[in-house]
Amino acid sequence: MSRWCLVVLLAVACAGSVGRVLGEDKKLTIAVIPKGTTHEFWKTVHAGAEDAAKELGVDIVWKGPLREDDREEQIKVVEDMITRGVDGIALAPLDDTALRAPVATAAASGIPVVIFDSDLKSDKHISFVATDNHAGGKIGGDYLAKLLGGKGKVIMLRYQEGSGSTGNREHGFLDAIASYKDIQVVSANQYAGVTTETAYKASENLLAPLKTADGKLSVDGIFCPNEASAFGMLRALQDGGLAGKVHFVGFDSSSKLIEALRKGEMDALVLQNPRHMGYLAVKTIVQHLRGQAVEKRIDTGVRLITRDDLEKPDVKQLLGLP
Repeated sequence: MSRWCLVVLLAVACAGSVGRVLGEDKKLTIAVIPKGTTHEFWKTVHAGAEDAAKELGVDIVWKGPLREDDREEQIKVVEDMITRGVDGIALAPLDDTALRAPVATAAASGIPVVIFDSDLKSDKHISFVATDNHAGGKIGGDYLAKLLGGKGKVIMLRYQEGSGSTGNREHGFLDAIASYKDIQVVSANQYAGVTTETAYKASENLLAPLKTADGKLSVDGIFCPNEASAFGMLRALQDGGLAGKVHFVGFDSSSKLIEALRKGEMDALVLQNPRHMGYLAVKTIVQHLRGQAVEKRIDTGVRLITRDDLEKPDVKQLLGLP
């Protein structure tokens, strides 16, 4: 081989080496795509993602659909981020099937994806960062059964079809209740929809035939699997003069739900840790991009709280209370 060929090969090798070093040193840009952007839950997830971005020295692009039923918009956001050439994507799919194709496209384009909050029926993502939602629903079901002394009638207002996280909570709740032979599930097939307004209307429709002649309810307990469904149900109970007169367990938190818990209008809330979830979603994708091994499934934790827990320091921190 001539001296000239050796020089050329050496130059190419050095150029490739420099390129890899520069690639490793560049500031990463991570797209974080929630199911929606209006609920308090997602605002807290955003805060956690920002925490990770600051700690790890990366940029995040926070963008998602306004409503949690806008599949087409979320697909468009993912496609836009692929076109933009972000380094990685953290996605909370609002449908466990509809987002499979764009995630596969991202993977084929060399953009790794972490799924968070709700699972996706796919093997194209590198990790799933979420609450054990089935366990959370079971915790709620067992606590409601305890309040009822193991007997009575209950209803569950579902969230929306295709939502992996809430679907697992609903299954967990029903699995828990099934172990109490003296508890009857009167209704478990009605859906709240994605806003508090649709949840309010669905709750009114669900409660109307259950009202007795003396203005009470013919059921003893209620379970709702997320913030929107729980708040819609709370409003319907308040407007009907029924708040605090039926046992009620919700999932997730907001200032209104915490207030209802304080006032005894709700018995308990099953809580995720959305800030930790947002933090871990970004941290996991960055670790992968920097060549570190990541777990295939990362559990972000779940717990139940009652009014008595609201003054505990760890609960205050979880809820962002002063």
